[in-house]
Amino acid sequence: MEWMLLPLRRYADFSGRSCRREYWMFALMHGVIGVLLYLPVLTAMVEASHGRPPAILGVALPLFALYALTMAVPALAVQVRRLHDLDRSGWALLWGLVPVVGLLILLYLMGQSGTAGPNRYGADPATDDMTLPA
Repeated sequence: MEWMLLPLRRYADFSGRSCRREYWMFALMHGVIGVLLYLPVLTAMVEASHGRPPAILGVALPLFALYALTMAVPALAVQVRRLHDLDRSGWALLWGLVPVVGLLILLYLMGQSGTAGPNRYGADPATDDMTLPA
């Protein structure tokens, strides 16, 4: 659970490196919570398409939007730090703007093991991969 919350403690920290475990555990948590918050929105939108929108849409949609906006900064920061672990600039995230191919490239990069030892972005987080950083 600590690995999932580490990017929240490093909320807007775009410097340094993040190991694969930190990135993927945060992505898993972020994805599950996002889907759970979006399901009522989706259900309400389907019901709204058949007539009058249900009252839950007025609560579920702002709640989902608030969660998405709150998590945007730590999600972006952990992605940049993950790219730093690969000795790449955070600007490589712009690959995500290329439809389909860009997302596949980023998925491939995020799954790669980081550079061994220190690089221009800091110390190797994989040396402490089994213990949480302080």
